[in-house]
Amino acid sequence: MASSNNEYLDEFIDALASWQEKFNNNWLEDDKTGRFNPDKWKALQESGLTGMLNSIEVGGLGLGAVAAARIMQTLGSLCHDGGLGFALCTHLCSTCLSVEQFGTAEIKQKYLSSLISGDCIGAHAITEPGSGSDAFSMTTKATKTEGGWLLNGTKIFVSNAPIADVIVVYACSNPDKGTLGGFSAFLVNTQSDDVVIGPSVDKMGLKTSPLSDVYLNDVFVPDEALLGREGMAFVVLDYVMKWEVICVFAWQVGEMQKRLRMCIEHARNRNQFGEKISKFQAVSHRLADMHIKVETCKYWLMRAAQSVQSKGSSTEDIAIAKLVISENNMATAIDAISTFGGSGYMADIGLEKQLRDSVGGILYSGTSDIQRSRIAAMLGL
Repeated sequence: MASSNNEYLDEFIDALASWQEKFNNNWLEDDKTGRFNPDKWKALQESGLTGMLNSIEVGGLGLGAVAAARIMQTLGSLCHDGGLGFALCTHLCSTCLSVEQFGTAEIKQKYLSSLISGDCIGAHAITEPGSGSDAFSMTTKATKTEGGWLLNGTKIFVSNAPIADVIVVYACSNPDKGTLGGFSAFLVNTQSDDVVIGPSVDKMGLKTSPLSDVYLNDVFVPDEALLGREGMAFVVLDYVMKWEVICVFAWQVGEMQKRLRMCIEHARNRNQFGEKISKFQAVSHRLADMHIKVETCKYWLMRAAQSVQSKGSSTEDIAIAKLVISENNMATAIDAISTFGGSGYMADIGLEKQLRDSVGGILYSGTSDIQRSRIAAMLGL
């Protein structure tokens, strides 16, 4: 980035603090009720964040991976509503990016501007009852027909589905081919005939990020709704998942920074046995370890972001960043509750929510086991 662009980015990041009140409005009650708050989404739209990854030429902010990581990290440190951040990242990475990068001219003309503005909300549907980590064992089928395709199958755990206007659906388009060539990605309008969005599913954390199953029964999608060419689903998914790791886990790094600040302030002010608990080595060493975890995660986040931005080989950096951040995010949430003691166990502090939210991070975007397997494979094991 040029110096002027860096200055613009710094100003933009500083300005995010002015949105903090709107982003955090009613966060505790929304979490308790599992409510996606449309007023907060409106604030994201007004701040320009719903199109931040798209190019300037199509109306986005044109941010690279490093700048996006910095902004998401800042948002994570400011915003108490982790579900809102997850919904934003899903929208940005699953749909905004894939439509601009792989969409036909007709699809871009129809949807891209409204996706960037946030008036149209996106999602993607990958997981099925019989395919989780083994994503390309999916059985949802895309059958060629006159003028388009017929989609049949069931998708589960689809983030944003209850609020989505369009969903990128991954399906098997040629069972005679394997992962590379046998699967395709389609942009599906949720108002299409025979698309059924299931009810919102209650879950452990990220409760304000709505999630449901999606049922496809002879859903017709026109030829222009194919993203990329037939058989390019692996390429599309690999592209968006790298960005998803950068954005989602940058938010988590920001949450970790906020958590550490809370713990330091608490340790400096909490008195027990006649002195500040920061003077007890058990507490001070725990906070020192938290600081090390945060700094380690910041390093791997930026290393992964730089790898993605340089368009070089980023597989190992992405895997390590995802693994390190997700596991340390959960570990520091437990550390924070230990530091706060009984008050940290109470809902109104927000730490128990942060712990619940953190658990999903070791599962989605590739489990910790999958990341370790990828790293081992890179080592030739």
